[in-house]
Amino acid sequence: MQKLIIAFTFFMMANTAMADILPIREPRQQEQQASQPKPSKDQKYLLGAVPEKDGIVTFTKTFRVPGKSAADTYPVIDQYIKGLVAAGRQDLRTRIVSEDSVKGEVVAKVEEIMTFKKRFLNWDHTYFRYLISALCTDEGRVTLTITQISYYYGFDQDGNNGESYRAEEWISDKTAVNKKGTKLYPRSGKFRRKTVDRVEEIFEGAKAAFQTDSEEYEEVVVKRKKKITAVEE
Repeated sequence: MQKLIIAFTFFMMANTAMADILPIREPRQQEQQASQPKPSKDQKYLLGAVPEKDGIVTFTKTFRVPGKSAADTYPVIDQYIKGLVAAGRQDLRTRIVSEDSVKGEVVAKVEEIMTFKKRFLNWDHTYFRYLISALCTDEGRVTLTITQISYYYGFDQDGNNGESYRAEEWISDKTAVNKKGTKLYPRSGKFRRKTVDRVEEIFEGAKAAFQTDSEEYEEVVVKRKKKITAVEE
């Protein structure tokens, strides 16, 4: 009996010591932590992610290639736009609209396949259509614009009987984001996410087109390392 009493005494002393060591959280702190909302996984795609100009969804990016003129940047961006056209769906909707090396401008219409989900016997995708233009000006400035965005969705295996949606009625802040601005609507939200990501990818690809690892300055076998980096403005 005496041993049990001694053991119980040591057990109580140990618990008291642990209670002194462990920090005590105030009820108010616990309530504040519980009430703090978790950041949305769609934060990148919420209000402001899809800009509009005069009521038309329009994405624009301007960057500068140091040490280059419009005559230097135009051939590079011209080839890049042609690459987008070549990679797009080869029909009448995908084509070069205009090229002007004097003005430093190239315009193209592109239709691509945009995939939302692809599984066995289940390929959820849409035709993503847009107009892209590039303008090369002095001091190596390049301005890219993507607008006239639309989608063709829900078509059959032959590409018929689908529905067309304009970006303004489908992925704008007003139509794709809830009133609180905290989340995207399920159906149109997937279009908005993919569009923002694809536009970002196109712009980054244009900048990367101006980056080279090495450049030969002389006809001799001597090469100097050089990297030309596009700078955003």
